[in-house]
Amino acid sequence: MKNIFFLIFSILFSSCQPTEEKNILQQLISENKKELGAPANNPKKFELQILYTQIDRNYNNTPTFITHEFNVDKNQYFYPASTVKMPAAFFALEKLNRIKGGFLNKYIPFRVDSTRAPQTPFAIDTTAQMGLPTMAHMVKKVFLVSDNDAHNRMYEFLGQEYFNEELRKKKFENTKIIHRIGPSGFPFDYETNKYTNPFIFSPSGGDTISYSQPEAYATNPPELPPMEKLTKGKGYIVDGELINEPKDFSRKNRFSIEDMSAMLQAIIFPEVTPEYQQFDLTKDDYQFLYKVMSMRPRESKFPKYTKEEYDSYVKFFIYGDKKERIPDHIRTFNKVGWAYGYLTDVSYIVDLKKEIEFFLTATISVNKNQIFNDDNYEYQTIGLPFLSRLGKVVYDYEVQRERAVKPDLSKFKIEY
Repeated sequence: MKNIFFLIFSILFSSCQPTEEKNILQQLISENKKELGAPANNPKKFELQILYTQIDRNYNNTPTFITHEFNVDKNQYFYPASTVKMPAAFFALEKLNRIKGGFLNKYIPFRVDSTRAPQTPFAIDTTAQMGLPTMAHMVKKVFLVSDNDAHNRMYEFLGQEYFNEELRKKKFENTKIIHRIGPSGFPFDYETNKYTNPFIFSPSGGDTISYSQPEAYATNPPELPPMEKLTKGKGYIVDGELINEPKDFSRKNRFSIEDMSAMLQAIIFPEVTPEYQQFDLTKDDYQFLYKVMSMRPRESKFPKYTKEEYDSYVKFFIYGDKKERIPDHIRTFNKVGWAYGYLTDVSYIVDLKKEIEFFLTATISVNKNQIFNDDNYEYQTIGLPFLSRLGKVVYDYEVQRERAVKPDLSKFKIEY
């Protein structure tokens, strides 16, 4: 009899306990391992990390979020590559708005001076309609084709110390951005990246100065929580020579996928973002960002791009392994990065016809021989096919997922 009472009590007690939220992402990956391939079967080997955020709306169109994780580990370092251009763009626009006097906006031309090697000046931009650089044009180029030089000018405008202080203020605490990127960034080392060029903003590029900013030097390098295994691989190439020892990433940029996703969410949905994480941007800034983040290179007149910059050139999810045109009703507001064998994409994806939306962020390492800088990475054979299929798996699930209220996506119906 005691056993019967104990059984009844156990059943009643367990029925009153909250059930653990089902991890849909893990389920989707488990169910689609064959389609997703090797990374899904061995996530540790490929240093795979994924975040998927479902979005539901109420009758006022206010969004709520449920985030699912797969193999996410903030102690697992990955090289973020060009994804750091996303915060550079957001913070550069914010800094313009915060400069006292209200004399600046993203469309005012600027020129960059140089005060020490290896800095370089910059006053003419032949890809711009008027031939002059503006912050709007820099932002546009980093989202359209991940332009390295454009990012480096935004990094210089921000200054290393200001940039990282603002990241801390917004509680992006697993992110540091301490160096320039790409060929124009290669001459800079850890110390010279602390120096950033003088800037002058001038209407129409003339002699009238709206704002001048002197050279800056970062006296307080950002301190982040320690991470495991900041040395990676078994070798790397320097000036054509193989160095047979792990590569040290301790003085490289860092950008966790949690911070990436939260930052993008703050831009897409500022109205439900905690105040401390909101950006000081104008309505026009947001509309401008939505346009350039989701635009295809072929839709741009300035700069004018060729067929080499195909639709999925910087859109890895769903279509990343193809060069075909992406349907106009599917738009991805995102930033990708690829370098040192790492592929990363942080995205907000909408289908305006089927009325679905979701966030998806993932990073993967495809460096089979564990040698860095040899340009021998499995981007095309493993990395891009995986990210493309992952995006399709999540997209297909979202298409059939029941929603109490269909989202009003009108603010993302943009004239390009």
